[in-house]
Amino acid sequence: MAVKNPISSSELGTLWLTYQEKTLILRILEYFIEKTVDQEARNIMGGLWQDLSYYVNKINDLFEIQGIAIPIGFVKEDVNLEAPKLYDNGFDIMFLRVLKEISMGMYTLNMNMAYHPEVMDIFEGLTVVTQKTYRRSTDFLLKKGILSLPPHVTMPKTIEFIESKSYLNGFNLFGDKRALNTIELGVLHHGIETNNVGMQLITGFAQCADNKEVKDFFVKGKELAKKQIKTFEEILLQSDIQFSATSGCTVTTSTTSPFSEKLMMFCIYLLNGFGLVSNSFGTVFSLRNDLTVKTAWIAKDIYVYSHEGVKLMIKNGWLEEPPQMEDRRQLINQ
Repeated sequence: MAVKNPISSSELGTLWLTYQEKTLILRILEYFIEKTVDQEARNIMGGLWQDLSYYVNKINDLFEIQGIAIPIGFVKEDVNLEAPKLYDNGFDIMFLRVLKEISMGMYTLNMNMAYHPEVMDIFEGLTVVTQKTYRRSTDFLLKKGILSLPPHVTMPKTIEFIESKSYLNGFNLFGDKRALNTIELGVLHHGIETNNVGMQLITGFAQCADNKEVKDFFVKGKELAKKQIKTFEEILLQSDIQFSATSGCTVTTSTTSPFSEKLMMFCIYLLNGFGLVSNSFGTVFSLRNDLTVKTAWIAKDIYVYSHEGVKLMIKNGWLEEPPQMEDRRQLINQ
């Protein structure tokens, strides 16, 4: 029986990936809610859990109406609520804020590929939820003194135009490098901030992973995050900008995993994708050629690392296959 008003292939793809992401976040939230002792943090995470659960059910219902197989995603077996606290001192909200940064970008792309009114309603609603949670998380972290603001700058009093190609200088190691502009500073600040969170996250994952290959993969990711932080901080120091994005967040000494290795690997897969997009933004909008080269090299490292993770997930049967288009050559050759 034909489905009335079927969704398109692009909508199927974006909804399928959203289902994976949201079920993963629900499992992470369940653990963090169980372990937090801060009532305000619990309220932020509990409100988000309710909102995301509602939209996961909407996607589930839409798939059923359309006759689409429901993805597995991440289920209760992927989280161990009895595991000791692995992260402390506000890490839960700090990481939640990074997840919402990813979501804001994803929903914009997803809405651009939406045509069905019900699909547009889902992504429009998720956008509102994400922006609300991002703002609540940022306010919470600033109030607690956990989140570092970008460095202050003297506000411009006049309008200037770039008059020389030397504005692009930076690649010549022995030549003068101009001071960073505020767009470049923002990219570097964001890179340090998110890599600090990622380094703490993956350190905890490495501590509690049982699979030797997975543990080694997480350790490699920790070193990659440290390398990026060092690169960005050195650029800031060269412009006499003293900056610290060190939060009060800490990793405990627990070695009992709160999450399945499937969930942890997919989580790093998502963060790698976010890292590639962020570095692309930095490459495009940095007008100093040395910054462009460095962010491009970092993007290459992230891509290679991400590809290694995908192969590891496939090897262990942890990577659910997205819906496929018809293979016409196979059908013709049958």
